[in-house]
Amino acid sequence: MLAAMLCAMAGMAEAAGTEPDPDRWHVVASPYLWAASLRGHADVAGRRADFHLPFSTIFDDLDFSFMGNVEATNGRYGFYLDNVYTNLGQRNAIDGVSTHARLRANWLTAGAFMRVYEQALGGDTLAGTPRVFAVEPTAGLRWTSMHGALDSPIGDASSRVNWTDPFVGLRVQADLDERWNLSAEADIGGFGVGSRLSANGQAYLGYRVRLFGYDTMLRLGYRALYQDYREHTDYGRAKWANTLQGPVAGLSVRF
Repeated sequence: MLAAMLCAMAGMAEAAGTEPDPDRWHVVASPYLWAASLRGHADVAGRRADFHLPFSTIFDDLDFSFMGNVEATNGRYGFYLDNVYTNLGQRNAIDGVSTHARLRANWLTAGAFMRVYEQALGGDTLAGTPRVFAVEPTAGLRWTSMHGALDSPIGDASSRVNWTDPFVGLRVQADLDERWNLSAEADIGGFGVGSRLSANGQAYLGYRVRLFGYDTMLRLGYRALYQDYREHTDYGRAKWANTLQGPVAGLSVRF
């Protein structure tokens, strides 16, 4: 009986020391900073206004911002939620009257992906997973909300617009060695459902480390988002066409 118990315990210890189930679900949390500039134009009632806001200007007027991504995946399928929220405020004097201009912009993206191709590259990453080159189609929805307000002693004015775009795209990644990783993603959407057209592209170089006992990837890259939105109002056709682009720095922690 004792021998049987020892054999059973040895078997359990051996099982505990095996590699984790590759189909186990993991959560990856990725806070980041997108140092984006904004360029484009807005047309309202036949009047056009061009604008270009470099990141330095946006940063000076920044009241609050949040940027982050959360992904749940088992290596074959996955879901993600990405949010970029920015609250800008600026105080000026127009014809001697003090004004306070505010802009709240929110981009919320929810999507899913599936790994359709995977090529082993040999060896393991620092996280203990096999090095691979992978291709993952993705699809989802991107909600955009813009709220502008102007406060002054002689009166207040505000405007709000929001829309939701379906999108389809592709994600690719390659483990260059046990630490370095290269990834990219591109999607296109709108299709007249929300905006007339939207396009998003991003690419990152990642470096794996262990941070407080968790597998972590430090990321540096570039991202661009283009949106062409049009609607009919009481004052005529309104159009918002802009490109938000700039470098991105952040990290991804795997739980």
